[in-house]
Amino acid sequence: MSANINTNNGTRNMNNSHERPPNYNQNIEQQLASQEKKTAYRRTVDHGNNMGRWHVIRSLGIDDQPIGKVRPESSYLMDLLPSPAYASNSVRHNKNNAVVLDTQTKFVHLSSNKAKHSINTVKWTPEGRRLLVASHSGEFTVWNGMTFNFETIMQAHDSAILSLKYSHNDDWLLSGDQSGVIKYWQPNFNNVNILNGHNDAIRDIAFSPNDSKFLTCSDDSTLKIWNFNNGKEERSLVGHHWDVKAADWHPDLGLIVSGSKDNLIKLWDPRSSQCITTLHGFKHTITKTKFQKTGTKRLLASVSRDRSCRIFDLRAMRDIFVLRDHETDLSCVEWHPVHASMITTAAYDGSMIHYVLDSHISENSIKNDSTNSSTSSAEPTHKIPYAHEKAIHALEYHPLGHLLCSAGADRSARFWSRARPNDPMALQDALYTNDKVGAWYYAVNNNINAVIEHNTPSNTTSTLTPSAGSDGSSSFVLPGLNNLTNNREANQNGFGSIPGLRGH
Repeated sequence: MSANINTNNGTRNMNNSHERPPNYNQNIEQQLASQEKKTAYRRTVDHGNNMGRWHVIRSLGIDDQPIGKVRPESSYLMDLLPSPAYASNSVRHNKNNAVVLDTQTKFVHLSSNKAKHSINTVKWTPEGRRLLVASHSGEFTVWNGMTFNFETIMQAHDSAILSLKYSHNDDWLLSGDQSGVIKYWQPNFNNVNILNGHNDAIRDIAFSPNDSKFLTCSDDSTLKIWNFNNGKEERSLVGHHWDVKAADWHPDLGLIVSGSKDNLIKLWDPRSSQCITTLHGFKHTITKTKFQKTGTKRLLASVSRDRSCRIFDLRAMRDIFVLRDHETDLSCVEWHPVHASMITTAAYDGSMIHYVLDSHISENSIKNDSTNSSTSSAEPTHKIPYAHEKAIHALEYHPLGHLLCSAGADRSARFWSRARPNDPMALQDALYTNDKVGAWYYAVNNNINAVIEHNTPSNTTSTLTPSAGSDGSSSFVLPGLNNLTNNREANQNGFGSIPGLRGH
C-alpha cells in the first residue's frame, strides 16, 4: 500500500510540475507592486531597545549620561536613552538641560477612522499598549500604541464624548458626554454603571488621590464630587458664573482647581466645598487647567483663549511664568509625565509648542522686592507650527514619556516622537512647511525616524557656510547655532563663538 501511495504522489507531483505558477500570468507592474508591498515596513516605535540598553548601563554602575554622548549623527541613535534616564532627581537636577534630548518633535503616524468625526479627548491605556480615542459621534476607537494599527471600535455613548479619565489604580475608566451622562468602564471596556450626572455637557473628570471619589465639571456652571463606589453625589461646588470648562484634582493634596468661561480660576477644598482662592489673571475663557504630575507637584498650568498660558506656584500663590508665544487662542495644555519642567501647549490654529520651564531664569524672577511683581516668560524649546490643520482639542503623553499624541477638529489623532540626531529633513516635513498635498502623511517617513538625505542643490555643498562679520572678517555659521554672537578672537580663527571649540 505504501508503494501505491508513493506512486500516486509522484504522479501528482509530475502533473503539478507542468502547471504554471499562479503569478506567471501577472504583468510586470503587478509583480513589482506585490514585491514592494511585501517589503514595506510597518511604522512602529519600539521603546524596548533603548530601555534595555539603559538597564545594562545602570547595571554597570553608570547612572548619568555625560553631555556630548549623543553626537549629531544618525548612528548615535543607539545612545539615546529613554525618558526616565534624563529625568531630574535628587542626584541630577536637570543637569545641563538634558531634558531637551527628550522633546517630541518628529511626526510618526496619523490615525483616522473611515467615518471621520471630530476628536475631543484621547487617553493612553495605563500599560501604554493602546490609545483610546473618543469622538464626537460617541464612539470609542482603540489604536495600537506601537504599530498604530486600528484594533477595535464601539459605540460607547449616544452623544459626543467630551471627557475621559483612568483611575490611579488603573482599574477603572470614566467617560462623560455632551448630555451629562457618566459611564463606568472596566479595562476590557465592559460598561458596568451609568449615571445622569449633569444637565449639560461634562467637560472634565478627575479622580481623588485614593480613587474613592471623583470630580466632574459641566457647562451648567457647577462642579460635583461623587462617591465612586455607590455613584451618589456627595457635594456640589457652586461659585462660577458661567460654564466650567476644566477641572483637576491634585494627585497628592486635598485640592481641586476649576477654570470657567467667566475668566476665573478657583481653588477649592473638597472636604468643605468652599472656594479657597480665586485667580483673576486671565482675560478670556479658561480652556484647560492641570496640576503638575511629577517633581514637586506644586505648579498649576492653565491656558485660556486670551492666547496665554500661566504657570501658577501654589507655594508662592502667584504666577511665575506667563507664556505668550502662540498667535491664536490656546486650547489645551499637558505636563510631561517624567520631566517635571516640560510642558506642551496647543492652540486653535493647530500649532504646538514645547517649553522647558527651568531652562531660563530671567532677572525679574530673581528679584524679591515688593515693587516688582512682574512674571517671567520662558523661551519656547520647540515649535511645530502646522501640527494640525484645525484646532487641537487633546494632548496626551505616553506613560513612559517617549510618545505624544495630539487630536482635534481635523478628525485625526497624530503621534509624535523624538527625532534622530542630525536628521537633515527634520524641519522639512509638511508639519513645519505646511506643504500638505493629498495623502502627505504617507510621505513624511516610511520608516519611523528614518534619516533621508536632502537632495536640493543648496545642500550639495558643505554645511559650513562662510559669512561676513561686522568687521569684514569671514566666519562660519553652523545650522542651529546662528543665534550665537561672534567675537574677534573666534573670527580670527575662522569660527563663530561655538562652545568647546576655542578656535581650533
